[in-house]
Amino acid sequence: MLVIDDSPTIVAALRKILRSAKYEVIEALDAESGLEIARNNPPELIFLDIVLPAMNGFAALRLMRKDPAMTHIPVIMISGNEQATEQFYANRIGADDFMKKPFNRYEVFARIERLLDAERVPRRLAAAQA
Repeated sequence: MLVIDDSPTIVAALRKILRSAKYEVIEALDAESGLEIARNNPPELIFLDIVLPAMNGFAALRLMRKDPAMTHIPVIMISGNEQATEQFYANRIGADDFMKKPFNRYEVFARIERLLDAERVPRRLAAAQA
């Protein structure tokens, strides 16, 4: 799992939740670093914050969806803003899910289960290969 968020608190919370289920967690504090990690070592799933320094999460998501190396990776956008327009926009440009901060471990795992099958293969990839 790749967590792209500039908040050390959010990164630590997701790290703890994901590691409790034996997921390997890779972290990036900005979109540029996250994109490089995802391109060179594609994770099973990405948690992507919308508000980031320099490049925002929407711009990063657009680049991911245009890059063949990353197009199959499920992306859960995360934001502290409850605006429905953010959720709509994230879905429109290719996010697989949207999660509001604060979140709890049950919500995180429910979203992961919707996006990965029992073998942790992204459902997005399985659909593309069908």
